[in-house]
Amino acid sequence: MTFDHSLLWQYAPQLLKGFELTVVVWLAGSLLAVVLGFALGCALLSKNGAVSLPVRGYVEFFRATPLLVQLFVAYYGGPSIGITLNAFTVGVFGLGFYGAAYFAEIFRAGFASVPPGQIDAARSFGIPRWARIRHIIVPQMLVLSVPPGVTLLIILLKDTAILSIVTVPELTFQVTGMTIETFAFVEPFAVLAALYWGMTELVAFFGRRAEYRLGRYLQ
Repeated sequence: MTFDHSLLWQYAPQLLKGFELTVVVWLAGSLLAVVLGFALGCALLSKNGAVSLPVRGYVEFFRATPLLVQLFVAYYGGPSIGITLNAFTVGVFGLGFYGAAYFAEIFRAGFASVPPGQIDAARSFGIPRWARIRHIIVPQMLVLSVPPGVTLLIILLKDTAILSIVTVPELTFQVTGMTIETFAFVEPFAVLAALYWGMTELVAFFGRRAEYRLGRYLQ
């Protein structure tokens, strides 16, 4: 069996288009997941049950159900209740809402891990509340949150492959179409694996850099 490079050149435009869409969907979904997850994580720390309990229900629901099921319900079940969304929108919001449930727990754990003694000491010195949050609480929370956060971003990146099921024309969708047309499997999926591996390594690299810089900030 030989590796047919001509197939890759022939389908390069479709693969590049799918790759670009994969990156766009992942970036948009991840941004939504981080921002929403941070807000939900703060809400989980609230002592007001009217705030924390609904958020806890959201987190448990999205963590307890598969992303694929959530995408199917949103894309195919939405029209039955008058909500019709295109595949791209479902992909972005699907990744965002799913990832936000996990980011909420990551941020909650990060905030909860800051030693209360440091906060009490800062308060005793008369340091304002927002200064305590900015210079003491948030930096330590970020240091603790970056490693699991980067891992989750990598998971969301790989989960973009699931979006092909709801017809998002991302990389896996394009590769599947290539295999159907050519009956070749080695070349398309080898490229698919290589591209995902490269993206994953890039995310991991920037994650390590962020962790290093945050660690030096606290020294």
